[in-house]
Amino acid sequence: MTFEIRLAVPPEYDAVGELTVEAYSHDGFVRGQYAMTLRAAADRAAKAELWVAADATGLLGTATYCPVDSVYREIGLADEGEFRMLGVAGRARGLGVGTALTQRCIERSREQGLRRVVLSSATYMTAAHRIYERLGFTRLPERDWAPIPGVDLFAFSMDL
Repeated sequence: MTFEIRLAVPPEYDAVGELTVEAYSHDGFVRGQYAMTLRAAADRAAKAELWVAADATGLLGTATYCPVDSVYREIGLADEGEFRMLGVAGRARGLGVGTALTQRCIERSREQGLRRVVLSSATYMTAAHRIYERLGFTRLPERDWAPIPGVDLFAFSMDL
């Protein structure tokens, strides 16, 4: 399958938000108010970098890269890149979309001269964990955290 990784454009923001909610909902990962955050693609594009994977048929996946000054950062330090809200449409799973989006976030961190890239991932998102580990991320347990009770997040990092 051939697809491109690029920044989302404003006419796509609503579709990106819905894709993100659908990707997380597919496996039962949307809890509480988080669906509103996932749906807020225009806000992510304004306050971070909203990356998409797309082909001739449309959007396949998305990830939010959070530069050092972004309000969307959760665990990143000043010399670390961070990304979050990686989501792949059900029809595109298993085609390398999540891997390609993760690689783009790694590249963004390198382009910015950062020493490491970090992320948080819910403990039950095992498919995503396999992608991160395959690409060379390791667990960063000292930064594990819970944004709300019952939602435990693992931290991962990759030195660049």
